[in-house]
Amino acid sequence: MKALQKFGGFAALYLAAAYLIGMVLFLVVLDYPSITNPAQKVALLIEQQMVIFSTNLLIYVFFGVFLIVLSLALYDRLKSGDLALMQVATVLGIIWAGSLVASGMVANAGIAPVVALHATDPSQAALTWQTIETVASGLGNGNGEILGGLWALLVSLAALRAGGLPRGLAILGLLVGAVGVISLVPGLTELMVGVFGLSQILWFIWLGIVLLRNHKDKPA
Repeated sequence: MKALQKFGGFAALYLAAAYLIGMVLFLVVLDYPSITNPAQKVALLIEQQMVIFSTNLLIYVFFGVFLIVLSLALYDRLKSGDLALMQVATVLGIIWAGSLVASGMVANAGIAPVVALHATDPSQAALTWQTIETVASGLGNGNGEILGGLWALLVSLAALRAGGLPRGLAILGLLVGAVGVISLVPGLTELMVGVFGLSQILWFIWLGIVLLRNHKDKPA
């Protein structure tokens, strides 16, 4: 379907943009990683409710929805090369998307109750937010990008077999996927998750351009 390929291209570009905007918001605007004290996190949450809520929508909820579109577009494009491989890859992509959507919704659902609780019991509010954040982080693959890594790895392997994407793009995808899988190793998680995100931005941009330019020439 030509329209699906085009939508997949736009989706890939959105994912790259969401990564970039999310990094700027969390690392620069909110400086969230530097705040380790639960009470300080709740104070920031109260001060920046809308920014945090909107960021979660952008990089988790909407990201997951657009990821589903991209997963289906890639399945449509590459299934002729290795149907079984793309079926597994697509299921992994949709599971990954679902976990990201759930992560963002859990985090956003916890904002209002924690803010309200803080008015009467600040210490309990901090403990509650710490629990919510742990659950959201687990759903969002904060302990390693195994789902995203396997998805990129299998899609890229299928692309090499099917010839549906440029060879260089497929090789880059294999590297991105490998980094995602390695991010599960204790002690390497923080570094590899960062490398995974940065390298996947490049992969998404290249992938989006390819899908938008060549959607009319998708292999049969």
